[in-house]
Amino acid sequence: MFYPALSVTGPDGEFVLAVVDDYFPTAADQNDNSLTIYFRDARTRDAAKQALAAAFPEAAIAAREVDDEDWARRSQENLQPISVGRMTVYPRLRPSGVGEAGLSIVIQPSMGFGTGHHATTRLCLLALQREDLVGKTVLDVGTGSGILAIAAARLGASGAVGIDNDPDAVQAACENLELNPEATKVTFEVAELEAVRLKADTPGGATDIVVANLTGALLTREAHRILGAVCRGGRIIVSGLLAAERDQVVEAFKPAALVAEAREDEWVAATFQAPNDLS
Repeated sequence: MFYPALSVTGPDGEFVLAVVDDYFPTAADQNDNSLTIYFRDARTRDAAKQALAAAFPEAAIAAREVDDEDWARRSQENLQPISVGRMTVYPRLRPSGVGEAGLSIVIQPSMGFGTGHHATTRLCLLALQREDLVGKTVLDVGTGSGILAIAAARLGASGAVGIDNDPDAVQAACENLELNPEATKVTFEVAELEAVRLKADTPGGATDIVVANLTGALLTREAHRILGAVCRGGRIIVSGLLAAERDQVVEAFKPAALVAEAREDEWVAATFQAPNDLS
């Protein structure tokens, strides 16, 4: 399968990603001074190209079609296992006897974000490890590779559901789940963000912990739906936002209280606690 992509050379990658937030990029690949950004369709890619050209008139911007298998193969060749807190993420099946005694998961590279090598994924993994997940239910919004839902199960969650509106991402998440037989009671579904509130409105549908590694713009716009999915007093972990977007996101999630936050480079993760009265 070929994915629409943009190769951008010149401006700082963090600023480029901030500009394309509203065009729902599915992944990004940094190589020296060039950033390749992937999109779900050519129309969105082309709109993002126009926005980037207006924001960075001196940048070299080229539209491309990238083969997913080639991208994943190259990524696997370069990626190494990464430790995040007490969890180790392997980009391929770990060698026999390596890491089996510890807390480890296998996430193969794909077009969905989430191998553990991106700052926002690491921030979410650390935030999950700070929570007591034993016996709790977890909803992973915009699951991508499924890494956060799978990690939640390995951390003791009684059940984890990952949703994404990209069928290819959900397929990749299901394939990753098969590589992690220790992660039981995990399911993945193709669903839009609108489905988050619908899940909460069903009996027993409100979840204990919602994690959403999206973009600052999307978190701000959809905060009310994400808030509506969590149980009273439940926790919400968000990332994907830049430091410049932090205050706007915190404001959008009121009346939930900000109880923790962390930063890596220009990226921020925040943990909120929902009020006991959600009416």
